[in-house]
Amino acid sequence: MTQGFERAEGGRFTVTLDEVERGLITSLATQLLDLVTPPHSATSDDPLAAIVGNMDEPVAAPDDVALARLFPDAYRDDPESAQDFRRFTEHDLRLEKCARARSVQDSIVTNDEGDATFVVDEESALIWLGFLNDVRLILGTRLGITEDWQEGLESMSVSDPRIGLFHLYDWLTYIQETLIQSLTGD
Repeated sequence: MTQGFERAEGGRFTVTLDEVERGLITSLATQLLDLVTPPHSATSDDPLAAIVGNMDEPVAAPDDVALARLFPDAYRDDPESAQDFRRFTEHDLRLEKCARARSVQDSIVTNDEGDATFVVDEESALIWLGFLNDVRLILGTRLGITEDWQEGLESMSVSDPRIGLFHLYDWLTYIQETLIQSLTGD
């Protein structure tokens, strides 16, 4: 099991992941891409619309609670302003989240056996941080994570089908926490 991120020399950071952990990160990145890839990116014949989205069409708040958590309304008390803001920003936000997921995927080097240590610079560490935050927000929303979620995990039956997801959330929280501590020098 990983020891989390650590600060290394030269403004770099290291993390050692075993084969299962690398597979989890890669799978989570793929799932994030599937969830947040802008709808017009893959199907648009208009090259400009593929880049910026179709700004002529209104963009409704997502029905999916996890997407609504990733892309919340900017103006909760003004639906029209919220829709306008979403129309001009959501496409770029989706592309940014996709770029982070791809970057993390690309940084996972295939290693047939044993652990693999990854060295990332500060810019890549911030990309990892954003990716981990996105994945935790999605998973936490789907699981209904609250402030006292760890107490619930401790009392959860091993036969509960969600227990693995709660442990995954816990592991992602640990990885993110060690990265934050490494970045801040705490």
